[in-house]
Amino acid sequence: MITLAVDCMGGDVGVGVTLPACAAFLQSRPEAQLLLVGLSAELDAHPVSRHPRCRVVPATEVVAMDDPVEVALRKKRDSSMRVAIAQVKDGAAQAAVSAGNTGALMAIARYVLKTLDGIDRPAIATQMPNATGGATTVLDLGANVDCTAEHLLQFAVMGSALVAATGRDNPSVGLLNIGEEVIKGNEIIKKASVLLRSAANSGDLNFFGNVEGNDIFKGTTDIVVCDGFVGNVALKASEGLASMIGAMIKEEFSRGILQKIAAIVAYPVLSAFKKRVDHRRYNGAALLGLRGLVFKSHGSADAFAFEQAMHRAYDAAAHQLLDGVRDRIARAAPLMAVAEAPADA
Repeated sequence: MITLAVDCMGGDVGVGVTLPACAAFLQSRPEAQLLLVGLSAELDAHPVSRHPRCRVVPATEVVAMDDPVEVALRKKRDSSMRVAIAQVKDGAAQAAVSAGNTGALMAIARYVLKTLDGIDRPAIATQMPNATGGATTVLDLGANVDCTAEHLLQFAVMGSALVAATGRDNPSVGLLNIGEEVIKGNEIIKKASVLLRSAANSGDLNFFGNVEGNDIFKGTTDIVVCDGFVGNVALKASEGLASMIGAMIKEEFSRGILQKIAAIVAYPVLSAFKKRVDHRRYNGAALLGLRGLVFKSHGSADAFAFEQAMHRAYDAAAHQLLDGVRDRIARAAPLMAVAEAPADA
């Protein structure tokens, strides 16, 4: 049995999304158990709380989506978010899932779980659909706006562990840049490229080289590494594109009779394409670099999307992602130590 701790109060909707998602998840995962964390009165009112593979873990406070990080971390010590993460620390759950405030989630998770040895900053990683029919894992997506070259190397190591844990042997890593040439980019990107090539030469990474923004959606590499500012922009752009495609398909069915007939004929293809780029199917970002598994759902996720985040957390626990990250960090430690050493050392 793998147990997930679910912050049922997080997100724009809270229990109206999380509890139906929990019910659907339990139906599709007969080997899973859930700890439903939140306000007892709201959880007890839903039938899923009485499921034989569920247990309610009460919390008395809720982190609002607009709460400052300081408030969430220091004043709301019995929040559903913090209690859910504490279940991972205490060993009661193998992973925690929340749709709550991203900044608060990262701060609380880092405070409660601490970072792994060799990791300076945790990163947020998720998948984006690509033209190969699969998905490209991108990190960081907003946890670290300003990054050093050493941070980007750490992100590459952690991202490789994440993808390898899902069954992809020796995943390829691309460094997001404004061009493929090694002379392109700012000094941080150029230095990161040197570090990543050194890691590739030592056998610690499968570094492809520099990639551009369109390579994310081409599927040129399994993983794309960037700072959190750029990664968050790319994520929001992909979500906007998916929403636009859905709106365009809907619009075709509202036009004249000839357009409707054409749309009906093309519907199977349009529907398959819409499903393929539906960002809800890829919901669930891993907070990598912590001493425990925490997954972040989009705050505006519906029940289907939140359930996908739960599946990602379950799969990560089942494939022992944490052990994989530790192992790769340990193997790359000598290289990272050299990278961080002063120039005159």
